[in-house]
Amino acid sequence: MNHVPFKGIIAYPITPFDSLGQVDIPLFQRLVERLVANGSHAIAPLGSTGVLPYLQDEEKEAVTTAAIQQVGGRVPTLVGVSCLTTERTIYHARYAEKAGATAVMIIPMSYWKLTDDEIFRHYEAVASRISIPIMAYNNPATGGVDMSPALLKRLLQIPNVTMIKESTGDVQRMQYLRRELGEEVAFYNGSNPLALAAFAAGASGWCTAAPNLIPQLNLALYKAIERNDLQAANTLFYDQVDLLKFIVATGLPRAIKAGLEILGEEGGQLRNPLQPLSSTETATLRQILQHMN
Repeated sequence: MNHVPFKGIIAYPITPFDSLGQVDIPLFQRLVERLVANGSHAIAPLGSTGVLPYLQDEEKEAVTTAAIQQVGGRVPTLVGVSCLTTERTIYHARYAEKAGATAVMIIPMSYWKLTDDEIFRHYEAVASRISIPIMAYNNPATGGVDMSPALLKRLLQIPNVTMIKESTGDVQRMQYLRRELGEEVAFYNGSNPLALAAFAAGASGWCTAAPNLIPQLNLALYKAIERNDLQAANTLFYDQVDLLKFIVATGLPRAIKAGLEILGEEGGQLRNPLQPLSSTETATLRQILQHMN
């Protein structure tokens, strides 16, 4: 088993809905194909951009199957399987493995504050029921739980928890992870505005929705990092940082949907209670995209 199957730009597709509020699978597959065709190194359905918590079980299954079938093994797939309960997380992790996912990503979602021991047992229970790698995802802004670097290090004691995605926006945590965990453990940046700093800290990849809108700039940044061209990387990052900040500030699903439509691509509908960007926000996004082109 390849414990660290991801490197580079890991692209997150949105989950589009039709006018009746149902997941639009044909459109989703077209959006996934667009990401693959534009050079993304991996596809990650059912993340924050894919509005995972807003989907019913059968919808998650349909999106998982559609993504893996559309990718067709051309690049790795990282499927989000997080749920409030351990039992449902196990269910979706097993489904993703059976469908052919390369790995799964798990964020501990909580209404009640979870203890470190509860989080550890949650990951341990899921890991015991699947054989593919697990990416431990830390994003307190969305999951309600902030996993300390010490806890993340502890999770790596679980055999198939082999990757960490850090989305707090704290580059010092990334530096700590690289220093404490060594080169054999892969960590990934999930904070768009910190992409350059994260790569400088040793991130193996960047998990991002940005390739839906600016794939070539994202890839160019990664290639500059690969060849250790820091001057080019710095220029390329600041060419896209306004967009990266905007999509985070306004909400990834909203911003990506609007951006796709500005670019002449179909973005589908959002699911209530999410609403489209305001006219002012859309105008700002249009201006940012035009400035970049």
